[in-house]
Amino acid sequence: MSEFSKSLSVTASALRAQATRLRHVSENISNADTPGYRRKTVPFEVERGRDDGVERVTTGRVKLDRRQLPDIFDPSHPLADETGHYKGSNVDLMIEIADAREAQRSYEANLKLFDQARQMSASLMELLRK
Repeated sequence: MSEFSKSLSVTASALRAQATRLRHVSENISNADTPGYRRKTVPFEVERGRDDGVERVTTGRVKLDRRQLPDIFDPSHPLADETGHYKGSNVDLMIEIADAREAQRSYEANLKLFDQARQMSASLMELLRK
């Protein structure tokens, strides 16, 4: 496997990992007001390729934030208990927005690396044809 192919493989794996992260962040944001919803996080892991030995980024198993769910007082809510409380969501929108920005910027940076490696490979192939 050429060095260009390896770099494309590494950046493609990082793109997939950041896309997965963005998907979970968007799920968290969309469920911020869902009673009983727990924030999802996805860890990144390094995987060494069996055939080429190249390290790639993968996502691990989705984890649920085990922080305690807040008690929300709303006696008119259908899920409220006899005291008028129900369990809310442990999603913090500020954290999710920050995570989304970080994932988006990392995705864009990897996309630029992928495009540059592809352009360099195309230029090299063009030179070799001459």
